[in-house]
Amino acid sequence: MPRTLFTRCTVAFDESSFSQEYQLFSDWLYASGYSSKNVSDHLGRLRQVLEHSADAAPGRERSAQYLHKSFGKYCISPWFIKGYRATERAYGRFLDSQGRLVKFAPRIDPISRAIQAYRLYLVDVCGLSSATVQQHVKTIVDFLSHTHGRAKSIVDLTTTDVDRYVASRSKQLTRGSLLNVVARLRGFLRYALVHGMLPKPLDTIDTPRLYRSELPPRALPWSLVLRLLSSIDRSDASGRRDYAILHLMAYYGLRISEVAALTLDSVDWTAKRLIVVQRKTRSTLVLPLPDQTLAILRAYIHRGRPQSTISRLFLRAHRPATGLEHHAITYIFHTRVLQSGLPLNGYSSYCLRHAFAMRLLRRGVGVKAIGDLMGHHSLESTCVYLRLDTSMLRDVALPLPRISRAPI
Repeated sequence: MPRTLFTRCTVAFDESSFSQEYQLFSDWLYASGYSSKNVSDHLGRLRQVLEHSADAAPGRERSAQYLHKSFGKYCISPWFIKGYRATERAYGRFLDSQGRLVKFAPRIDPISRAIQAYRLYLVDVCGLSSATVQQHVKTIVDFLSHTHGRAKSIVDLTTTDVDRYVASRSKQLTRGSLLNVVARLRGFLRYALVHGMLPKPLDTIDTPRLYRSELPPRALPWSLVLRLLSSIDRSDASGRRDYAILHLMAYYGLRISEVAALTLDSVDWTAKRLIVVQRKTRSTLVLPLPDQTLAILRAYIHRGRPQSTISRLFLRAHRPATGLEHHAITYIFHTRVLQSGLPLNGYSSYCLRHAFAMRLLRRGVGVKAIGDLMGHHSLESTCVYLRLDTSMLRDVALPLPRISRAPI
């Protein structure tokens, strides 16, 4: 590959003792979704570093500290810093994929060791997903950071520390979010008690009550959903991608994680079907694709999706062209809402899923069928999306009977 990228200095690359290293690095860059321009820039900077390092040797292991020092010699001006540091990060990931990046194990204090053990417990025993485990660990780290200075270790924790943390979080979160935080905190405190980290139980925590259906519907009016979709400029690649993503979320009620996990094989062009692996139920849902949706996906793939060997359907617009993650799709929704100028303040990307459910309900689809399409185990979960709608109540209200009075 370096031979085709550097035609003027092919001999220098072929005769270099690092020629195999350059070849492997360029193959890895292409497989990771980098463009030819990015690959040539990274190879040129890597060649500059390796060829002029006195202690560099082909195929050897290197530490992150060594890379930072070697590439730092060429960060002599603001114009060079960004490029060389980018190559340093890319080359470090390449070495890590080859098992040649030396990592020094940091010293682990007792609290960090307890958090790591709890993380393994959530994965191995509780069977939670990586995203859920990350939320649990984030809450525990925040709690222990909040008690820093009063409790130097887990055994020093008291009921006062728990109450102070919950009180401080109650000023920042809604009742629903606070309940999730308390549930994660209870789980950790019970784990710590069972495993001998705490001398007495601390998991008795007072929390506010949350009533199902106490809030108004979160669904967007379908007219606003259509206006949001029509406001997206599809003249460029990003517009075609964002339109396709929001279209699938609105017309099929897909979760953000389900959209991010779609691959090229998820679209059956012959049978006109979309195959979705539902994240919560871990079941496969097969949905029909009308010609309109097929045209939207085809326009994105042919004129919006970067050329890449990655199987994920929706990719980043910038290099490297890796698959979009959960937070990226959330960012796309909020960006398109701001650009549309519509009155959608306070709405999240999940409101499109609610709009999908309410649209089916208004069309006469049964609650059980809606729950199956949305991947719910129980009707109770589906009813959360179908909260009380006053406009629908007016349609079913009975007329108030009139009372006729007899003449006196």
